[in-house]
Amino acid sequence: MKLNTARICALLLISVMMMSCRGQKSEKPPIHPQQNMDFQDRFNAQESNPFFADGRAMRTPVEGTVARGQLRHDTALYEGVDENGDYINEIPFDLTESFLYRGKDKFEVYCQMCHGGTGNGQGIIMTGGYGYVPAPTFHREDSYNMPDGEIYSAIANGIRNMPAYASQIKVEDRWAIVAYVRALQRSQNVPESEMEQYDVDLAQLQQEDEARRAREEELAEQRAAASGEEEVSAARGEQLITANACNACHSVDGSRLVGPSFEGLYGAERNFADGSSTVADEEYIRESIIEPGAKVVESYDNVMAPYSYLSDGEIQSIIEYLKTISDN
Repeated sequence: MKLNTARICALLLISVMMMSCRGQKSEKPPIHPQQNMDFQDRFNAQESNPFFADGRAMRTPVEGTVARGQLRHDTALYEGVDENGDYINEIPFDLTESFLYRGKDKFEVYCQMCHGGTGNGQGIIMTGGYGYVPAPTFHREDSYNMPDGEIYSAIANGIRNMPAYASQIKVEDRWAIVAYVRALQRSQNVPESEMEQYDVDLAQLQQEDEARRAREEELAEQRAAASGEEEVSAARGEQLITANACNACHSVDGSRLVGPSFEGLYGAERNFADGSSTVADEEYIRESIIEPGAKVVESYDNVMAPYSYLSDGEIQSIIEYLKTISDN
């Protein structure tokens, strides 16, 4: 009995001693019975590696190699072009209802703020006075005639002032957006004979549209009356050019950008892509602002969006400013 008691006491004493060691810091390295690759002969990002001549541990892929699953040999699918490099005319996916709604969802996330809910180029970024180059409307002849592959390329690679969305929108979703853009174009050009096949009250829609237009005209008249006589000046024109990002495409020092330079524009002879020419007077400049595709300057593309929302006073102010940087 005494022996058993002694053994029990010894066990309790040992247990207390072991418990008292918990929480004590040790200067010795921890024991790793299972290493689990805790100590690897590797390099972290941005570290140097003296093995290579350039000293970089981060290496670029070997030229000509393709990562598994990244072989994009189908140029029509991934680039929107055929084997000759021409834009394809058809979307390489079945146009199902779910595919269109997928395009609608992605369009509203990435495109609507600039191009507008109906694709008319009147998104909140464009109408909010933030100084961005106006987004073109999808309801114009150039957009209607644009191949599907060209719209896809604009989404993937960007175009002019629009950034590329390849890193944000995956391939299938880009094509879904293209399909939805085509649906928007058709929705704005449905003939009455076709609409009669559906449960749509055309008379009511026309009345609502007329009422909307009347309200807009009334509001415009009220704003004009409230502001009184509109200021027309070269200083205001210079501000408007900056506010509407005109200088993103047109220089004022003669250098060539996306569009012709403003320097020396007023009173100069302009040659157009169709072989005609005219003098850049007030009438020509006004037309170029409101309807830029009417006369396209030779060696330039018709890529300018219309600025038809500018008032007469604003357009005249821009013209007055252009006169100040012209010698003619």
